[in-house]
Amino acid sequence: MPIDPAQALAAAPRTATLAWDHKDVLLYHLGIGAGTPATDPRELRYTLESRLHVLPSFATVAGGGRAVAGGLDWPGVDVDLAAVLHGGQTVTVHRPLPVRAQRATQTARVRAVHDKGKAAVIVLSSDVADETGPLWTSTSEIFVKGEGGFGGERGTTARLQTPATAPDLTTERPTREDQALLYRLSGDWNPLHADPEFAKLAGYDRPILHGLCSYGIVLKAVVDTALDGDVGRVRSYATRFAGVVLPGETLRVRMWRDAPGPGRIQVTATAVERDDAPVLTDTVVEHS
Repeated sequence: MPIDPAQALAAAPRTATLAWDHKDVLLYHLGIGAGTPATDPRELRYTLESRLHVLPSFATVAGGGRAVAGGLDWPGVDVDLAAVLHGGQTVTVHRPLPVRAQRATQTARVRAVHDKGKAAVIVLSSDVADETGPLWTSTSEIFVKGEGGFGGERGTTARLQTPATAPDLTTERPTREDQALLYRLSGDWNPLHADPEFAKLAGYDRPILHGLCSYGIVLKAVVDTALDGDVGRVRSYATRFAGVVLPGETLRVRMWRDAPGPGRIQVTATAVERDDAPVLTDTVVEHS
């Protein structure tokens, strides 16, 4: 069997050294659509090194995105890349992310392997720290089609109810037709997002946008719209990937303040061109 849950869970934590600088941060920000309008002072905080701050979702690609990719290169895990989708992602930041890090240490482990019947979900967590102390904790849920049915625990199925009230804020974020080609330069080389033939093997008419690209686009929309452009106010950001985005589509981002509680913004993201088809659900940004 391609996934051996017992072996994956018993494997020792893995450590890796991560490094990045302002060029990596700038490339990531451009990959999620920053820089429009190019001379807007609010956008220059994402695109000009002399004013640069770091969006917390950069944690998902810092050092080349090794945390997520590492979950597919683990004892007891041998799966077809065409069967893999990102199911969910959470990043909790312990302090503002630095523009540069010469030596940050990542410690990653498989926390769970859930049996969803027709699929398996690998839950991978990683903690990253530098010489000053903890930076962030990341949890990725990796959905693998066709690998369930091994008799394991199903894991949680709880869903966050969308508020019945109208959203407090709504904004739209267009994506470019070459968005995935630019975003993949930050380290996610899955051909699903670039190769039309590979995309067809995975069941798609054409390459789709990375889920983590949508993840970054939506967090930037929330920071810029609801948090006065202050990335330092973000404490954590959790989502479930409910659907795909085709490069060139527009994301509609809806926000409810203080839902599901104080200091939290509940968010949904949908694809405008496909009658608001769900993209991100169960999404919450915790903030100061």
